[in-house]
Amino acid sequence: MIDVPGLVLDEHDARRIAHPLTGGVILFARNYQNRAQLGLLTHQIRALRPDILIAVDQEGGRVQRFKTDGFTPLPPMSRLGERWDEDVLGAIDDATSVGYLLGSELRASGIDLSFTPVLDLDYGVSKVIGTRAFHHDPRVVTLLSRALSHGLSLAGMANCAKHFPGHGFVEADTHLRAAIDDRPLAEIMEKDLRPYLWSGVALSAVMAAHVLYPQVDPSLPAGFSRIWLQRILRRELGFHGAIFSDDLSMEGARVAGDVVRGAQMALDAGCDMVLVCNSPERADQVLNNLHRGATRASMRRIKRLQARGKPVIWSKLLRQPEYLAAKAKVQKLMGVSESATSTPTSTPSGVTSPA
Repeated sequence: MIDVPGLVLDEHDARRIAHPLTGGVILFARNYQNRAQLGLLTHQIRALRPDILIAVDQEGGRVQRFKTDGFTPLPPMSRLGERWDEDVLGAIDDATSVGYLLGSELRASGIDLSFTPVLDLDYGVSKVIGTRAFHHDPRVVTLLSRALSHGLSLAGMANCAKHFPGHGFVEADTHLRAAIDDRPLAEIMEKDLRPYLWSGVALSAVMAAHVLYPQVDPSLPAGFSRIWLQRILRRELGFHGAIFSDDLSMEGARVAGDVVRGAQMALDAGCDMVLVCNSPERADQVLNNLHRGATRASMRRIKRLQARGKPVIWSKLLRQPEYLAAKAKVQKLMGVSESATSTPTSTPSGVTSPA
C-alpha cells in the first residue's frame, strides 16, 4: 500500500499505482481539499486499478483526515469511554452511530477502509495514543470497538484494529523513535490482547505495532515477528483476517534495515500487506526490488476488505433518516447543537504517517 503526494495524480503516481505489486493506496489530509476533489481523486485511482483498496486513517479526534465540507467532525474515542462511565447502553449506541457515520461518509467519497478501531488500552503514558484509546479497561475497549465496527459494517465497511498487540503501555512514538515494552507475555495476554481475543470474528483486519517486546521476541518488533503474527495472533488467538504492517518509513521500523528488507521481513513474518508512505523513493525501491508478490491467501484476505454494496451518493446520504439520526447523536456527543453546520471548506493539516 502506497500513498500519493497531492490532490491529483501525476504520471509518477499513475506508474506506481499500476505496478502489479501495488494493492492499495492510503490517503492523508494533504490529499483533501473538498469532497468534489476527493471524489475525483478516488475516481482517478480506480480508473487505473478498479480492484485497488483505498484506505485512510479516519478515527475521530485528532486523527481525522477529512473533517470539512460536509464531513462530520468525530469525537476522540476517549469520549466514548467517558460516555460508557456515564451510561453503558448510551455509549454503545453512540459508538455504533460514530461507526456508521464514519463509514457512510467515506464510502460516499469512494473509500473502502478506515484503519480503525484503536484497541490500545489507555495506560495514561502513551502520548501518541492518548485520547485515541477508548478506555483503560479491556472489557470496555472490546464492547465499544465492537459497536463501532458494527456501525462500519452497516455502512458496508470492514474494520482494522490497531496497534497489535498493544501500543498504550509505551511512551515512545514509533513515528519518531524505537519503542520497547518490557512486560512479560502473560501480562500482555491478560490485558492488551483481551480485546483481540474477545472480538473474535468481528475483526476484519489488524495492523501490527512497530513496538519491540523483548520478553516475547528479543530482536524484532511485532510487525516483523513470526512469534507475534503466526504463533500468537494466528494460532493462539485464532485470527483469520488480514494483517497490515504499519508504515515501513517510520523510525520504529528501522530495526529491519532498509525498506526493501523491512518489507520482505514483514511479509515473511505473516503480514498480508505492507505500507510504505511519505517517501516515493522508498516506494519505488520496494516495488522494483521486492522479489515476492502476495500469496493467494493474502489476496483473498485483502479482497474481503473491499467495501460492500453500492455506496450512497452524498446528495442522497444527506436525506437518509438513519444517517441524519446518527449525525445528530454524534453532534450531541461533540457538544454541537443539531442546527449547527459543518465548518467551512478548507485544507486541513495533519500527521502524514499512518497513525
